[in-house]
Amino acid sequence: MSNDVLLYSNLLLWLVVLILGAVVFGMVRQIGVLHERVAPMGALANDRGPDVGEMAPDMKIAGMDGGLVAIGGPVPGGRSRLLLFVSPSCPICKKLLPIARSFASGERLDVVIVGDGDVAEQREMIRANGLEGIPYVNSPQVGMAFQVGKLPYAILIDEDGVIRAKGLVNSREHLESLAIAKETGYGSIQAYLKARGFIKDEAAATKEAA
Repeated sequence: MSNDVLLYSNLLLWLVVLILGAVVFGMVRQIGVLHERVAPMGALANDRGPDVGEMAPDMKIAGMDGGLVAIGGPVPGGRSRLLLFVSPSCPICKKLLPIARSFASGERLDVVIVGDGDVAEQREMIRANGLEGIPYVNSPQVGMAFQVGKLPYAILIDEDGVIRAKGLVNSREHLESLAIAKETGYGSIQAYLKARGFIKDEAAATKEAA
């Protein structure tokens, strides 16, 4: 009798293990499907200014430190250049500045901070966020050339002076998606969605999200 009970208990235990295994397998499979379907937290590009794939406006603007800062054109050393448009009155901009500072201290790309406003406020933002040593220009000319209308905004320019990505950047994920846009091949979240078949009209998606 006891042997029968033990046998039934073992059979029941194995049945429970098999059921749990099937459930776990199903959950893992579903997570993989969801991961495939969920779009990345990429930067949202607008439909104004020079397009991705075009040459960036080639300018040299006086920086806050008194030297000239190159905005477009070929980049010495074969490095990409990330332009980050910010304002002292923009709370999200201030949250992104430490990330931009970490990019500038790395070896992947050069970072240029672009402001447009009161010089004293710009200098205070440089001091408060430890941006000394990072090229910083305070000029409306740059924003007008790229037709930047909302902040914070970022543009990735490759070593040949070609725009590889651009868009509004409201989070770390947005900014990082632009920084690696050359490697991924997607210049904006719309480009990713269009390539994966989530949207058919990239321009319409841009206007709808704006």
